[in-house]
Amino acid sequence: MTGKIAVVKKADTAVIATDTAAKFPLSELIASQGSAQHQEAPEIGASTGVWESTPGVFRRYLKNREFSHIISGWCIFTPDEGEPVELRAGDAVLFPENCEGVWDIKETLRKTYLLF
Repeated sequence: MTGKIAVVKKADTAVIATDTAAKFPLSELIASQGSAQHQEAPEIGASTGVWESTPGVFRRYLKNREFSHIISGWCIFTPDEGEPVELRAGDAVLFPENCEGVWDIKETLRKTYLLF
């Protein structure tokens, strides 16, 4: 993607790839997740796209920093070393690198993301 602008279009209606189960479920309700429009920019160590998850509770761990804009739904994210954060449609969030915690997706959540 050298020198090109990465654009995520119509995130609210993007067709999500085949759903897969959450990697680290913490309850009997196992969320299914998928992504769309995933674009890599390896020369700067970044990627972007759309991610969606159905309701469920599961662990999150990403080495990268992540900026996300919530398109629809709502959830509570509780970082291991912090207070719960409620996220709803229209909110934006910046996760620091190596952020671990628990997603509690209350209503199917769709977000755009930038990993860097």
